[in-house]
Parts: sequence; structure tokens; C-alpha cells
Amino acid sequence: MDLGRRTSPSVPDAVTMLVPLGAVEQHGPHLPLDTDTTVAEAVCRGVAARLSADGRPVLVAPPMPYGASGEHEGFPGTVSIGTEALRTVVVELVRSARRWCGPVVLVTGHGGNADAVSAAVRRLRYEGHDVAWTSCAEPGWDAHAGRAETSLLLTLRPEDVDTDAAVAGPDAPVGDLLPALRAGGVRAVSPSGVLGDPAGAGASEGREHLRRVVDRVHGQVTAGVADEYGRLERPVPAGAPR
Repeated sequence: MDLGRRTSPSVPDAVTMLVPLGAVEQHGPHLPLDTDTTVAEAVCRGVAARLSADGRPVLVAPPMPYGASGEHEGFPGTVSIGTEALRTVVVELVRSARRWCGPVVLVTGHGGNADAVSAAVRRLRYEGHDVAWTSCAEPGWDAHAGRAETSLLLTLRPEDVDTDAAVAGPDAPVGDLLPALRAGGVRAVSPSGVLGDPAGAGASEGREHLRRVVDRVHGQVTAGVADEYGRLERPVPAGAPR
């Protein structure tokens, strides 16, 4: 299912292409800089396996490892290309891929990519391209490098998680932190870079998080219903008001 390992003649006709979008940014003192890329790629692989089992031709593109991470630039190791550059990259990537593939689904593991991806997808859909996007985030997760992401990395790359270095950061909703975040970035509200609390994280919880996200994104891609910004709509829970 890996596009990069295929030969050109072996690429199926009208194949659906999943594109993981990540980031290189600080994730506290205990998680690797490529955490968001790792999660996005794992989600895409899981969704691709499900779609393939459904009989749908699908490929996972090599991940886009750099994103819009300006809010994390107060920490060493962060490499951000910014919103405008990411928007341009996504537009050109999809325009090129659409010369030979069917639908393109962009899956971002970093929330800071959302503005660029949304703007790019709106432009591409205006041009007539079959493209949509979604994220790996789930309601109830802490914002950054907390229990949820730590659990996911303990599942996906446990050798790269330094649990002894994990510390708690502010656990206020991101909306409450936005003024300070916009003024001074993450360091202004969290000297460690963590927004949430990694305590209690575990691989079993990470496996459940991953299953939940894969199930949800598989459902979104299968339904193919997007909002005006090209973002795939989340399933409405049973019994919830529509």
C-alpha cells in the first residue's frame, strides 16, 4: 500500500491516495519531534488496510514531515515551513497527483496545519479536484504531548519515549490559552512545551486511541461527506441530535 515502494506501472487506476501530513516540532522533554508525522502515517496505514479489505484500491503517500509549527519555535528542534508555504505545497502536491489518481485524502497529525490545509483544499475543490481532509485529533484528548499522544507513541514507537522525563503542563482548554499562545507561542504558557498531563499513559490506551481514530477516518473516507471547507464530516453518535 506504500506509494513510494511501487513501480509506476503497478499503480492502480483511479486509486485513492491517503497523504499523511505531520510536523517537526517539540513534544515536551519525553516525546520525539516527529510525533505528529508518526501518528498521521499510522492512521493512514490503518485506514488503507481497512479500505483495501473493502475492495477499494488505495495507496499511502510518503508523509509530508514539515508543517506550520510557528507556535513551537521557542523550542530547539522545531522546524516550521509556515502556513503559506504548506498551503502551496499541498496545492501543488494534489494537482500533480490528480493527473493519475482518484480521490486524495489529506490526514493531518498536527492541528497547526489546519489553516493551510483548509485553504489549499478549498482552492483545489474549486478547481474541480476530488480532495478532502481530516485530522487525527479526537474530542477529550489533551492538547499537546499529554496522555493521549504519549499513549499513542508508546504503542507506535515505545523506544523513543522517555517516560522518566515526562512532566505535566497546563491542562486548560486551548481556547482559554489562545491569547497567550498567539502572543508568545507555546513557551509563553508552558516552559516544558507540554499542554496536558502524560501521567497514566500506556500502550494499551494508545492502541485503543489508534483503533478509534482509524475507525472514524475509515468511516469518513467511506462516506465521503465534506463540509464547505473540504473537511470530512465526523459521524454523528447514535442518539445525538443532528
